[in-house]
Amino acid sequence: MSTPRLRALFAQDARRAADWVFVAAAEGLPQAQLCYGRMLLEGTGLPQDPIQALKWFRRAASNGDLDAINMVGRCLDHGWGTPEDPAAAAEHFRRAADAGHAWAQYNAGHLYLDGRGLTRDRTLAYRYYLKAAEQQHDRAMSLVGRCCEEGWGTPRDLDAAADWYRRSAEAGYFRGQYNWASLLLKAGRFDEAATWLERAAAGGTAAVRRAVVELIASAGAPRALQNLAARLNAGCLTLASS
Repeated sequence: MSTPRLRALFAQDARRAADWVFVAAAEGLPQAQLCYGRMLLEGTGLPQDPIQALKWFRRAASNGDLDAINMVGRCLDHGWGTPEDPAAAAEHFRRAADAGHAWAQYNAGHLYLDGRGLTRDRTLAYRYYLKAAEQQHDRAMSLVGRCCEEGWGTPRDLDAAADWYRRSAEAGYFRGQYNWASLLLKAGRFDEAATWLERAAAGGTAAVRRAVVELIASAGAPRALQNLAARLNAGCLTLASS
């Protein structure tokens, strides 16, 4: 079935779409196995079942599908359908990351940064984040910026941090938007900061909304930013749920 037709089925009848995906998955198509695993993980068109989801991810991973290898890592990392095993998660992330998978590079960076499942190594964390960022991964761009700002695994470089935060912000990632706005505030570029803080609050979580309000309060910012804080406190911006 073509991708447009499958998408139409998802929109109209997720249960029927799941049936079609299962047929392709059972025939051994890795992309379908990955898709069916995600449907089971999220409960799309059929009951949520993380244990079965992981089994389908493993089947697709055994055929070399990099997305599936990364998803097996995520299941092991988060304990979806299996006990948490960060060391095994790291093996899967590195396998897909070293083959060029941007999300796996981002996930491997997290484990190295936190020392979860392997020896903490900020230099390797930075390198994996950078590999993902160079593939336009918006979240990795923000974390490369953070590494440059804090000197994690790379010499401290505020100009480079600003550039990566800006790129992440322009790519639409709310944390990148918040980080870029923070640097704009420090530079006294209040109108630009207000624009990016509003975008971060509208696209981010409730925690980001609170952080925006606190940042504005601590900055002693001008009226435009104070008005934004008042609107946020009044709940006048539509926020993402997660």
